[in-house]
Amino acid sequence: MPMSPDAPHLPRSAAIEAYGKGGFVFDTMSHTGSLLCLPNAIWAWPVTKPDEIDRYSLQRVFENAAGIDTLIVGTGNEVWIVPKELREALRRLHVVIDAMQTGPAVRTYNVMIGERRRVAAALIAVP
Repeated sequence: MPMSPDAPHLPRSAAIEAYGKGGFVFDTMSHTGSLLCLPNAIWAWPVTKPDEIDRYSLQRVFENAAGIDTLIVGTGNEVWIVPKELREALRRLHVVIDAMQTGPAVRTYNVMIGERRRVAAALIAVP
């Protein structure tokens, strides 16, 4: 399902303050569901399990690749191996993808934005 450019979003990046119970807290707001965090905005992300992660679900990452060095993928509570085609497509745009469970992904993302690095995160909500 395509994400409308005028869909509600936070128009900047922010640290994730809490996660769990099916959502996230960031910038004193809460969101139920998964998130796509880009250097310039945080969007609701319709992905609920790792096998839904593909070039189409990461369309905004591909569109904003010039401002991203690393994409952290939080895979919920599952372990997921990034498909070779997706890794290579991002590599061609000079974006490194690193997949891990959502908890470690949130912590890694927060450290990297604290270091003012060019990072994005695709985070699947956990129960």
